[in-house]
Amino acid sequence: MNTILLAINWINVGSKTAQLLLSLSILVILHEFGHYITAKWFKCRVEKFYLFFDPWFSILKKKVGDTEYGIGWLPLGGYVKIAGMVDESMDKEALKLPPQPWEFRSKPAWQRLIIMLGGVTVNVLLAFLIYAMILFVWGEQKVVNSSVKNCIYCADSLLLKFGLHNGDKIVAINGKEVKYFDDIPGKLITATAVTVDQNGVQKTIEMPIDLIGQLVEKKKQGVGFIEIRRAAIVGDLNDKMFDTSYAKKAGLQHLDKIVSIDNVPVAFVDEIGRLVEQKKNDSVHIGVERNGQSLTMVSKVSKEGKVGMPWVGFEEMDSLGLLKVDAKKYSLLAAFPAGVAKTWEKLSAYIDQFKKMANPKTGAYKGVGGFKTIGSVFPTPWDWESFWSITAFLSIILAFMNLLPIPALDGGHVLFTLGEMITGRKPNEKFMEYAQIVGMVILFSLMIFANGNDWFGWGRGK
Repeated sequence: MNTILLAINWINVGSKTAQLLLSLSILVILHEFGHYITAKWFKCRVEKFYLFFDPWFSILKKKVGDTEYGIGWLPLGGYVKIAGMVDESMDKEALKLPPQPWEFRSKPAWQRLIIMLGGVTVNVLLAFLIYAMILFVWGEQKVVNSSVKNCIYCADSLLLKFGLHNGDKIVAINGKEVKYFDDIPGKLITATAVTVDQNGVQKTIEMPIDLIGQLVEKKKQGVGFIEIRRAAIVGDLNDKMFDTSYAKKAGLQHLDKIVSIDNVPVAFVDEIGRLVEQKKNDSVHIGVERNGQSLTMVSKVSKEGKVGMPWVGFEEMDSLGLLKVDAKKYSLLAAFPAGVAKTWEKLSAYIDQFKKMANPKTGAYKGVGGFKTIGSVFPTPWDWESFWSITAFLSIILAFMNLLPIPALDGGHVLFTLGEMITGRKPNEKFMEYAQIVGMVILFSLMIFANGNDWFGWGRGK
């Protein structure tokens, strides 16, 4: 146990945890604010506005007017308690009293519908705004798929099993041409057919329905299982993180081309990795081409099977003619419609993934994760562009999940309200109470399963 604790990088864990808490806090507060502000517009009394839940006690609370604002100790979300509404508080006593003008249940159905949609609406608007600001501040860089000279590297051997090869060029997925390589990983995990160019011959490969499930079994999580095949060209060794690198000490320099490892010819990064890993705690002879000259250098290899070699990034690969990076800058005005388009693109992609998760045959449920999985997505060290991009995507997920027609979620209330508007009959309050209980049982069961999957691999039968 002590060895395990010492092996954990607590700085990285702390950074990821801080990012997760900050991201979820932003999303929860703004989601609940959507309900809060619409309730206030329609003169409903809001009794509580909480970040996180507060069973038994609150970390902080203050009453202003009719509303108690606070922070709970259980970081599983947050809530707004609107007077006269059947919600997670299950305040049955208040519902036994005659309806009051300021209560949710006294308002017309169309007003109640808007209040229930307030949180989801804010989440969608937030995603759109974040994406717009990301595009305005950082712009967008994507690798043009047709320009990639060395094509793909299958980081997961499953793809080789299905018929893909290292060096293939992916032409289309599900019959649609892929413009940017960046889109391939996300599209591939939901693909039924992939068209590839193998040495000048095009062929279509049928993908198994349980591709996601098989990837999860091997502990692969989508992004990273397929990559651009990188030429073995050394990147910048001047960064401080490479000061103690064995490769730097051996004399390797920026833009050196690695041509052999222990006299075994190599051309790509993936070939080097396999050869160097075989020489843990030993040394390797590295054949190099530098400015037309052939050199051989000897480098130590770490106990992890590494020599500390950086590789050229996409911008340098662009300048070397190995691929084309499509870089776009956006004015503030242009960033807004682009942000809307990106929000819709991400939502559509998530819906495709959700369909897979809802189908047991795909095995996608094996990859459903809780807070550990979400936290692992955040990068270390902290990077603001990545943080905001992940937060925007989580906002889309939160909006979509809240619209599911499950009692206790916004979608359940919306479904009942729409039914009332169509039939003219309001659901019985006792029925709403029971529906709320059923919904909460479903939600807590899903939460327990997701977090259990994180730690114990329940969905994978472990």
